[in-house]
Amino acid sequence: MMLDSDLVRRAGHAGHDLVGWLMWDQPAISRFADLGVPNGAGWLIAWRLAPLGAVSPAAAAAATYSIAPHVVEAVMGLYRAVTDEDAITAARDDSIVVGLAEVAPGLGGHLAELADDLWRGADAVHAGARPMFAATRAAPRPQDPILSAWLAANCLRELRADNHWALCAAEDLDGVEVGLLHAAMVEEREYDGQEWIARSRGHDDTAIAAGWARLAAKGLADGHRLNDAGRDFRLELERRTDAATAPAWAAVGREATTNFCAAVGPYHDMLLARINATAGPRWMPAMRSNDR
Repeated sequence: MMLDSDLVRRAGHAGHDLVGWLMWDQPAISRFADLGVPNGAGWLIAWRLAPLGAVSPAAAAAATYSIAPHVVEAVMGLYRAVTDEDAITAARDDSIVVGLAEVAPGLGGHLAELADDLWRGADAVHAGARPMFAATRAAPRPQDPILSAWLAANCLRELRADNHWALCAAEDLDGVEVGLLHAAMVEEREYDGQEWIARSRGHDDTAIAAGWARLAAKGLADGHRLNDAGRDFRLELERRTDAATAPAWAAVGREATTNFCAAVGPYHDMLLARINATAGPRWMPAMRSNDR
């Protein structure tokens, strides 16, 4: 039985909330640095790429979609010079339970009860054209229930991301265009315009100009600004992303999905404050969406 769209939307937001803090977690970055990576540079990309294993930078960039390929290649070059993907994954896993206890005291206990339900959702859907999801799901599952639940929730988050990128690819949107379109999902005044998200992914002036030109040719922008059609298109893309991910949450079940949202939701402000403190007030725009 499919779940209502609002519950699926809330579950997607909860997944972003639960995972986002790790990208700038200083103890996690220190563990990454201990592997030999200078200053732990690129951690926020490295731990997500690690489950893919020994893929080429081009394949990894295709999977991440919105991050400039040269950034992905540079990060992979840094960590492959001194360590491997298994060690990075171990650093991630060593960071989650202790880190979650620090940034969101009490949340881990609520999550632990949902591990089996969340994995049931991840196991219920196919992995076709979903590389990040497939790699994350295929990894060994830990015995620790908090870590297991977090990894299952992250797996569902990667499923949602892969679904989103598949829809973007079907609409012939490149990595720059999707960053520019994401401006429709946040408060523009907080981002000083509509280009910050795309630029934060490593895209330069030339790429940004080309992205605007492609959006304008599709009727989604006027000059260097999204128009009403562009904003409506992006909102509909979000709805379609939720719809594509809904079967997994249906397998999790209405009660468990509701409990997941209820467990994570009260910690949103606390988790966002952690990102503001460690990264800055614009990072992790998925946690700042105006459709909450």
